[in-house]
Amino acid sequence: MMLFKRQIVLSVFLLAAACGSPSNQATQGDTEKPQESATSLMEEETKNILFFGNSLTAGYGLESQELAFPGIIQRRIDSLALPYRVINGGLSGETTAAGKERIDWLLREKIDIFVLELGANDGLRGIPTDETANNLQAIIDKVKAKYPACQMVLTGMMVPPSMGGDYGKAFTAIFPALAKENDMAFVPFLLADVAGEADLNQQDGIHPTEEGHRILADHVWEVLEPLL
Repeated sequence: MMLFKRQIVLSVFLLAAACGSPSNQATQGDTEKPQESATSLMEEETKNILFFGNSLTAGYGLESQELAFPGIIQRRIDSLALPYRVINGGLSGETTAAGKERIDWLLREKIDIFVLELGANDGLRGIPTDETANNLQAIIDKVKAKYPACQMVLTGMMVPPSMGGDYGKAFTAIFPALAKENDMAFVPFLLADVAGEADLNQQDGIHPTEEGHRILADHVWEVLEPLL
């Protein structure tokens, strides 16, 4: 009889071990939760950089948008394992007036750093500089209102001498004034070392080649990197 009881106890023990006890199952579930939380945390920590501009940002004339300066900057960010994702919000032909209307759509996604590259098409069209400045300020205000903690960068631009000396001076002055007023990091002239260089521009003489975009990326990176 004693032997029979021992066999029963042993059978129950083996059956419980094979099925797994509730306490073991709870422990296993607990070990999965931190992994899930870590993955979610990593996704939450990834921040967005929005490059908002015209054909220069969009990479007009290049085989791929990734070859434009925002794409080059994304590769630098990746090489440094920094938790940032670049969003290319460039649109060829964009004016500041059109950008003022379009920015709302792009702000539906959280933005941590905002790089504003607009105004060149205004200058080429001879749009009054006050109007350009007001439109740029309106864009900046919309970003600030939606994401108060967003860090902001403004890229400066110039117009060809053919637009006239007075207009050129007034146009160039827009950008440092806005950057100072809004406490924005500032790239003095996005096309520095590229504008007017035939081998760094496409046949139209306006839009940079791949090599030209690498120089643009250097200018922006110098100002952007400290913010990362």
